[in-house]
Amino acid sequence: MIKGIGIDIVDIERFSHWHQYQSAQLQRIFSIEEIAHCLEYGKLSAGRFAVRFAAREAFFKAIQAAYPKPLPFLICCKAVYLSNNKQGTPQLTINWELLTAINPAIEPLAVHVSLSHSKTTATAFVILETQ
Repeated sequence: MIKGIGIDIVDIERFSHWHQYQSAQLQRIFSIEEIAHCLEYGKLSAGRFAVRFAAREAFFKAIQAAYPKPLPFLICCKAVYLSNNKQGTPQLTINWELLTAINPAIEPLAVHVSLSHSKTTATAFVILETQ
């Protein structure tokens, strides 16, 4: 059963200077591994940061739909990690313990994510469903 759906579209240009941010500033939103992955791509880092940010926003919208009690966006950022599985498919790993510490009603859900980007925009779509 679907519990929540979220989508986000961001302008990649907005992230064009993020490769110049200090690591501590980037760690407010991204994991150390995600930062290293994004910076590895030089000029393409803006698209990498953008799609990861969009994934967090889409997850935030989906979790808010599933559990209406407000969660701070930065807490959601720290609870979400975007990586690729062995087949290269993007996946979101969620720290459910962190989220349930804020809202005890939250139960771990299955997370499905789809990402896409063009030269100018990055899009993420998240579906949360009961396991």
